[in-house]
Amino acid sequence: MNDFWTEFGSNRQIRVVATVALGLLAVFLLALTVKAFMDLDENEYPSTSISVEGTGTVTATPDIASISFSVMEEAATVAAAQDAATARTDRALAALDAAGVERKDVTTSSYSIYPQYNNVICPNVGPCAAPTIRAYQVSQSIDAKVRDTDKVGAVLQGLGDAGVQNVSGPNFTIDDPENLKAEARTKAVADAKAKAQALADELGVRLGKVVGFWENTEPGYPMPYERAEMSMAYDAAGMKAPSLPVGEGEYVVRVSVTFELK
Repeated sequence: MNDFWTEFGSNRQIRVVATVALGLLAVFLLALTVKAFMDLDENEYPSTSISVEGTGTVTATPDIASISFSVMEEAATVAAAQDAATARTDRALAALDAAGVERKDVTTSSYSIYPQYNNVICPNVGPCAAPTIRAYQVSQSIDAKVRDTDKVGAVLQGLGDAGVQNVSGPNFTIDDPENLKAEARTKAVADAKAKAQALADELGVRLGKVVGFWENTEPGYPMPYERAEMSMAYDAAGMKAPSLPVGEGEYVVRVSVTFELK
């Protein structure tokens, strides 16, 4: 090792070659660094570009209604409670059938069996008596989709006549909103292009390729609709079909588009 450094220090030619090599390496590393920064700037946005926003709105009327209801029965035995709950549920399902609701659109969301205990009053002194079961409670919850919104009132009337007393809904929505979102997006992009073209004309430049895009779709179904939360009450003559305005509303898509300028 000492011989190498001695030779390196005394040999001028070796020192020159080493110095040139180190210099070239430094220049190469500097060039890579500059290129990386230039690529970073290019990937962000060109120095000559404009960004514009566009909005697309589509108005739609709900085409489906969701209704949930539950049946609850108590009896001295589990079997008796299940029989009573099944009988009432069958009447409710028959009402849905009569209103034109297809069975593929009817789903059981929960089914439960719980013992019901007698209240126990503990004495001031001594242990409490063990609670005893007084009955069993069976509960079944069902979700239904009504694809003809004109029949929602008839569905609720049928459930009331079947003795169903716990109903939630209807909730009016669009069954397949993707087509509406796509239409709103197309309008938003067209709006952005028109704004960009008008701005380019005023500036005396030409629009180039799109170098940036951002989109935001307002979540859910932001429209005013009538939603009913009710406990059915009916008499021997049955109940009248309620009047349920469906309403309409909007899907809104907002975009931001960045164009390169020529």
